[in-house]
Amino acid sequence: MSRKLLIIEDDEATASYIARGLGEEGFAIDRASNGRDGLFLATDGAYDAIVLDRMLPAMDGMAVLAALRAAGIETPVIILSALGTPDDRVAGLTAGADDYLIKPFAFAELLARVHLLMRKRGSGVQVVTTLACEDLEMDLLSRKVRRGGKSVELQPREFRLLEYLLRHVDEVVTRTMLLEGVWDYHFDPGTNVIDVHISRLRRKLDEGAERPLLHTVRGAGYRLGATA
Repeated sequence: MSRKLLIIEDDEATASYIARGLGEEGFAIDRASNGRDGLFLATDGAYDAIVLDRMLPAMDGMAVLAALRAAGIETPVIILSALGTPDDRVAGLTAGADDYLIKPFAFAELLARVHLLMRKRGSGVQVVTTLACEDLEMDLLSRKVRRGGKSVELQPREFRLLEYLLRHVDEVVTRTMLLEGVWDYHFDPGTNVIDVHISRLRRKLDEGAERPLLHTVRGAGYRLGATA
C-alpha cells in the first residue's frame, strides 16, 4: 500500500518537481496551491506526511500548521522555506513542524527526510541521523562530514563508503562487503576501485590529524577506529 503525501506549495514548478519525484518513489500525492485549500485537505488526517511551503497565498503556512496542531492533527509536517535563519527554523519547529528544509534544496535530501519521518511515525523508534567515530562526525541529513571541527569535502561515492565504515566502527570490513554495500556489486570486477577510493578517503580524513582512523587490516580488509 503506497504512502500518501500532501504537498502544499504555490510555486507550480517546485510543486511539480516534488510531486514527480515523490510519485516516482511510489508515494500517492495530493496537491494544494494555497494555504486554505491545503488546510481543508490536511484536516481529514489521512496523510502520512505533509510538505508545507511557509509563504502561501490565502493562508500562510505557519497559520496552516498552527490550525492543524490546534485541531489535534499530528500528521508529520516538513516546512519548505526560503527563510533560513536560525530564528526562522526555530519558529517553524516550535510551532509544531517535524522538520524544516531550506530552499533551494536537493530532492534527495527531501526524500531522505520524508523517509525518516515515515520510519519515526511507524516505529516510534528514534532514527539515527548522525554517525561518529572519535572526532569524526557525519550528518546523514545535511550530508556533511567534519573531523576535529573541520569540514571534510567528499564525493558521493566517498560519502557512501565512509557511511558504510561508520556503521561498522571497529569492525573489519572485507572487500566483498564493500563491493556489495557501497558499489552494489555482487561480484568482484577485478579492478582497484576500492583501493583508489580508500586511498582518497584516508587522505581526506587522516592527513594532518593527530592519529589515523582508517586502517588497513592486512589480508582481511579495512577498519575504521581509534586504534590500529
